[in-house]
Amino acid sequence: MKPTTTTTTRRHRQGASLVEMAIAVAVASISIGSAVPPLQALIQRHQIEGTTAQLRTDLRWMRSLAIARNQSLRISFTKLPQAACYVIHTGAAKDCPCDAEGEPVCQNGAEALRSVAFPAGGAVTVSSNSASMLVDAGHGTFTPTGSVKVRGRNGRELKLIVNILGRARVCAQGAGLPGHPNC
Repeated sequence: MKPTTTTTTRRHRQGASLVEMAIAVAVASISIGSAVPPLQALIQRHQIEGTTAQLRTDLRWMRSLAIARNQSLRISFTKLPQAACYVIHTGAAKDCPCDAEGEPVCQNGAEALRSVAFPAGGAVTVSSNSASMLVDAGHGTFTPTGSVKVRGRNGRELKLIVNILGRARVCAQGAGLPGHPNC
């Protein structure tokens, strides 16, 4: 008689066990958690730089449009508790302020050509040391000259310094942003 042998057959495992899945989730959570703060800072930086670039472009566009239309134009800044905005418009300095929602409200025949609103508590805020700047259609010059600050929620800010020819130099305020000279 032949001796009997017991053979154990192993099943081929498919998938992962609950413990392996928990370990994978924990490692992924730690990796993602450590990447979130630098990612948020990067997003904030791009929001500040993007808003600054858009404002700079709008200033150039406004100057070109004033010369092309042979009509003096203004950029006016409004800051309210609910929102801030800037409006490129025809008319006098106070003819196109923004309402509480950041929409331009023009009077005395003034026309809003472009407006950008920044809600309170949003990603960035914009403020200027001049309530309004005029582009003279005949000369293409800005009066008064001024500066505009674009500030993020993290406290970092860029400053646009607008000279008489409408050229805007960008510099970093306070803690600064890498790649931008300090003011």
